[in-house]
Order: sequence, then structure tokens, then C-alpha cells
Amino acid sequence: MSTMTLPALTAHGHALDLDEDKLGILRDSSGAAGDFPELRRRFAEDGYLYMKGYLERDAVLAARATLTERLAGLGMIDTGHPVIDAVARPGAENVSHSQELTVGNEPLQRLLYSGRLVDFYRQFYGEEVRHYDFTWLRAIPPGLGTTPHCDLPYMGRGTHRHMTCWIPYGDVSFELGGLIILEGSHKRMDILENYVYRDVDTYCENKANEKEAAREGKWTFRGVLSRNPPQVRSKFGGRWLAAEFSAGDFLTFGMFTVHASLDNRSADRLRISSDTRYQRASDPIDERWIGANPAAHGLAGKRGRVC
Repeated sequence: MSTMTLPALTAHGHALDLDEDKLGILRDSSGAAGDFPELRRRFAEDGYLYMKGYLERDAVLAARATLTERLAGLGMIDTGHPVIDAVARPGAENVSHSQELTVGNEPLQRLLYSGRLVDFYRQFYGEEVRHYDFTWLRAIPPGLGTTPHCDLPYMGRGTHRHMTCWIPYGDVSFELGGLIILEGSHKRMDILENYVYRDVDTYCENKANEKEAAREGKWTFRGVLSRNPPQVRSKFGGRWLAAEFSAGDFLTFGMFTVHASLDNRSADRLRISSDTRYQRASDPIDERWIGANPAAHGLAGKRGRVC
């Protein structure tokens, strides 16, 4: 699809410039599926891989069914409509990172942590892999998308070579708003260096306000790169890259790739997706995200230092 045919797109409330040098379409690498040397080359070049239709659509939709049933149980879905349609209940708020949706969810766990997806990372890395035990599940009603950021500030205490996998649970039109990648951003360490190595759960022990915030389980640095996606693109160069996604697609990228999401501009639908992380089993792992009850960003994950 040419950028000339794209509808108006917004990210975090800001209109994205549709000019061809400012907005583009994600490169689909599904045609290279199985050619892992080529996939590694593309990943190094692009900072991401978009694997369209790589997963079994029926398996993704089966996971969606379990997720929408659980979301209905949380009062997120208007049950006057078919639950599978994920029509948001009026006044529904974002569900983000909720383990109620993922723990004990066998169709979801099977999709994410066995079979075709794990085998992809095993072949990509060329060795055995390990995944985080924490699953980031998001159900986003109409409203603003995610702000531009890199993932490393949230999960950088182990290896820096791990990868995020973003999966939509259902078809995601431009109106519903999917994930977007900032082209070439992973190569702009001249801009990223002072940002990307900061840890959202680290605080200054010698600063009373930061120490108190940590005791309350709060962040003093939230990991956000900017709240203005067009300004970020202008600073980094390159284009925001988008796509309309289908159940069965996944998008994977590294810790230094700047990404965000389009706003959900639908009338009443939830956008349901997950973020999961995979790495070489031989690499160190961030202790916040492993175990039966990961510490995550709670009090147990805070770490003080003298600034």
C-alpha cells in the first residue's frame, strides 16, 4: 500500500505527516521465512522483522477467545455484543500488563511459549532460547496510543540482545491502531545513548524525593522518550513505519528500536495485543521478569544508587 492511500493517522494525539519521506509501510519479511541468515541481515539493517501470517491464525483467534472471556469477566467488554468482538464497555479503561488475563491461559501460553514462535527465535539465535515468564497483555479502548520509547530502560539488567515480540489478537486496521516503528532508530546511538541505558527502577538514594517515590513503588524516570511522535521523527530522521495487521502476524524488534503505537480511533473496539521477550538461554536474564511471581516494576525491583 502506498503512503498516498493512507487515511489520516494519529499517534498520542498528534497527526502523523503522510508524506512519503515521513511515513512508510513496514517491510514484510514473511517471504524470507526459513532463511535465517537473510532474516538476521534484515534485522541488523532494519531493527525489526515483520512476519506476516507466520503464526497459525486459528491458534491466535483461540487465544483471543480466552482473552475476551476474561476481559468480559473484568467488566471491560460490553456483553450486549458478542464477547469475541471485544466491544468496549462505556468508560472502560486500559488494561495493561494484567496477569489475570495470561496466567493459566493455556491457549495463550501454548501460542507464546511453545511451537512455531519459540522455534523461530531458536533458529534466529542459532541456539536454545529462554523467554521472560511475565507476559505483557494490553487491551486498549478508543483513545491515545503508546508514547515513543525503547524497551531497554524497562528490562536492561540482563542481556541487551533480547527481542520483543508484538502479537495482535485479531485483525488491526489503521483505525484500530497498531504498533509503529521508527525507521533506522536503532542505529542512532548518538541520540539514544543518554536515554536508553537508564533504568526505570533505579533511583538516587541521596535524593529524598526519589527515595520516597521508590518506597511507594513509583518511578522517577518513566522510560518515555517523548510524547510527540512527529517531533521524535524529526529529530531522528527516517520515517514512522506502520501496517494493518492480521491475526497470525507478529512484529519483533530489538531493545534499541524506537517504537510507539497509533491511537485507537475506532468507535468502541478494544485493541488486544501482547508483548513477550525472548533471548539466548546462555545470556544473563533480568531477574525482574522471571519466576512464578515476577517482581516486575514493584518494590522488589527497585534499586538505589548514589548519584
